[in-house]
Amino acid sequence: MESPHGAAVSAEDFGLEGPRGRVFRNVTFSAEPGELVAIEGPSGSGRTCLLLALTGRMRTTEGRAETGGLRLPEQAAAVRRIAALGPVPGVSELDPAFTVAEHLGERALLQGRYGSPLRALLRPRAERRAAAEARVDEALEAAGLDPATLPKSGRTSVRDLERLEALRLSVALALIGRPRLLAVDDTDLKLSDAERVQAWALLRSVADAGTTVLAVCSEAPEDTRVVRTVPADGEADAEEPATAPADDGADVREPATEKPAAEEPTTEEETADAFAEARRA
Repeated sequence: MESPHGAAVSAEDFGLEGPRGRVFRNVTFSAEPGELVAIEGPSGSGRTCLLLALTGRMRTTEGRAETGGLRLPEQAAAVRRIAALGPVPGVSELDPAFTVAEHLGERALLQGRYGSPLRALLRPRAERRAAAEARVDEALEAAGLDPATLPKSGRTSVRDLERLEALRLSVALALIGRPRLLAVDDTDLKLSDAERVQAWALLRSVADAGTTVLAVCSEAPEDTRVVRTVPADGEADAEEPATAPADDGADVREPATEKPAAEEPTTEEETADAFAEARRA
């Protein structure tokens, strides 16, 4: 897989205060392109809001940050074009009623229709098929997911996937767009110790291939750069940046969904056709 150039990420006194109080504050750190960064903290400590802010999906009120050389929050729209979300509850979740093939087909269709330059849309149909197939295959390989090994292959419903398989699918969907930054929420949620090792190995392999990775977790591996968040009444580690939220920040969240809301809907027939194109030479 051709490695995209990762996006450097930096923040200085980065913070967000909403109508109901502080969500996070005083976040200061920097990460090189292609680095894996863990945003560690307990649930409700502002870690997801920080993840969304660094990917241009939440407007902040304090300090400054840059992702891929783009200033936040001023250039948030541009940041969204280079940063992809893996699983984030309420923002980029898998549809449990969809099959693996339908999810891949829909994402390939959206990428080909809205995420490609105009000249790509003017190429012959056979070339577009080959390009879509290459993107899907590369993303699946990078995520370590082989649909053929699933109970019903590509026809396996998301509701029937194991937690680690669902994580791999979400990562694959994000990588179809070849982003410079990948953001993943709840990396270690509901995973066994062995599965956590596999999940972190997956994210590290994505980073090693050149894509910067931000991963929210409750406990980060020892060899990972960590940005810690703490509850409002907690004490921060003096050697780590910290956040101090007053609530979950629901009033100020301005997420941008991964599907263009204003575009025409994707029909089931179009989804199936797109996936067929993506899987056929």
